[in-house]
Amino acid sequence: MEESKAFYTDFIGLKLVMDMEWIRTFASVSNPTAQISILQKDPSQNAEQNVSISIEVENIDEVYAKAISLGQKIVYPITNEAWGVRRFFVEDPNGIVVNIMCHL
Repeated sequence: MEESKAFYTDFIGLKLVMDMEWIRTFASVSNPTAQISILQKDPSQNAEQNVSISIEVENIDEVYAKAISLGQKIVYPITNEAWGVRRFFVEDPNGIVVNIMCHL
């Protein structure tokens, strides 16, 4: 994680905007909504459901309802997390687990 931190800040030029040790989020200095998160393992999940992609949305409840109505495979139900986000995990058609989230 320390090598990744140096890569994204020193080499790529992103700003570290969240650091919870197991997950770090980096943002563009010129466009703070352009972000990337790296993680070792999400402590709320087992290895089979580790997140590959995170997407922040404005209305998480609306997106969750849409996922349900379309029959998307929800692998982690909508949850308010202690660190200030509301999120759920959905599996894409290729088996990639996507974290759909918003800040509380």
